[in-house]
Amino acid sequence: MAQRSAATWPRALSWTKEWTVRVVQPERTDQALVSASLSGDPSAFDEIVERHRRAVYQVCFRFVNNHEDASDLAQETFVRAWKALASFKGQAALSTWLYRIAVNVCLNRVSAKRPEVEAIDPDRFIDTASEAPGGRLLREERARAVRKAINELPEKQRATLILRAYHELPHQEIAEILGSSVGAVKANFFHALANLKKILGSEP
Repeated sequence: MAQRSAATWPRALSWTKEWTVRVVQPERTDQALVSASLSGDPSAFDEIVERHRRAVYQVCFRFVNNHEDASDLAQETFVRAWKALASFKGQAALSTWLYRIAVNVCLNRVSAKRPEVEAIDPDRFIDTASEAPGGRLLREERARAVRKAINELPEKQRATLILRAYHELPHQEIAEILGSSVGAVKANFFHALANLKKILGSEP
């Protein structure tokens, strides 16, 4: 086989070209960020927030179905996490610990029975021009009915349903978040689905 000459290389590449080597720092683990934050690195907790804020916000939104309230609850979650960071021992994942704080914050807000605010439906920002108006109306009505039904569930059932159905967390992690057993999580999820079906079945 004929040997390829150097002329076949792209012009941008040259054996005599002076290369600049850039060292890419490996991404810090959550535990390393916690340690750095506790040691006084102000950027470390910012990185924790940036890494987990979307997931925490989504948990909060499922509880309150309102963008502004969910943002406030997510912010409160990270404020509490900052204050209690020294208590994080790394026995569970940082995300699990943050979920636990978020769920407690949300349940406290829900139990305060604030006046209900019309939710911002994410579907409103999706182009549904090709969808028949009647079909979209029925879909939105159904979505509102489901959100309303979830809000009527007991606290543990509601939290279990949200974490399992919407966030697809394993039973073990949900148990760690809620401070219960895997068996209790499975039972709560089963009862939540049964109660949800019963509530929706009684809707006019």
